[in-house]
Amino acid sequence: MTDDSAPGGDDSVREKPRWSRVLLKLSGEAFAGEAGYGIDGEVVAQIAKGVLELKQRYDIDVAVVVGGGNIWRGMTGAGSGMDRAQADYMGMLATVINALALQETLERLGQPTRVQSAIHMSQVAEPYIRRRAIRHLEKGRVVIFAGGTGNPFFTTDTTAALRAVEIEAEAILMGKNGIDGVYTADPKVDTTAELLTEVSYIDVLNRGLKVMDSTAITLCMDHTLPIVVFDLMGEGLIERIVAGESVGTLVS
Repeated sequence: MTDDSAPGGDDSVREKPRWSRVLLKLSGEAFAGEAGYGIDGEVVAQIAKGVLELKQRYDIDVAVVVGGGNIWRGMTGAGSGMDRAQADYMGMLATVINALALQETLERLGQPTRVQSAIHMSQVAEPYIRRRAIRHLEKGRVVIFAGGTGNPFFTTDTTAALRAVEIEAEAILMGKNGIDGVYTADPKVDTTAELLTEVSYIDVLNRGLKVMDSTAITLCMDHTLPIVVFDLMGEGLIERIVAGESVGTLVS
């Protein structure tokens, strides 16, 4: 098999998916596992296996946006007196580290992968080029978008929304760390908080629900791009979502 060939088994055994192209948004904190910081190799391997199983079971394109909160948060740096723009650039570099870790794990499992960075790092990643990213997806590769948008003051949530619209993804699958959906309040603080199985973009904005930042939600709303919020570490949940099952919270 050449590098330009799509990986996977016999197309005849693949099931019909809910969407043909999705963008998976990964929480940086999830990469840390129970340690709370750094990268837990076993956790990354579990995430990679989930992506690989998704590719093998369904004939769909998968792109990924990774956060960097397990290594550095721009807001944390800014809160301690650091220049906000400088702190955000440091956060972008953290996302590249996570992207490379995920790439190495995926390719060790046999899944061709490309990392595209909004910040130029020619020795470790391709520059982000929309048409090239789409071509990689069409060839069966998983494309990991790193470096955020390349601009300070924007979160990786906004990156996920922007890249999803650019590559014409049909949905954003937003994997949270230990959170199985969107609640009416913080379930760790309010024991009466209820899980919402479906909510509109406007309700997310008006009620201040913790899904994405307002810039990202507005972009998704403008392009009618559905978002599914789910527990990233829940076994088999990504496959169930793509199969059409009701998992977590649908924002539409």
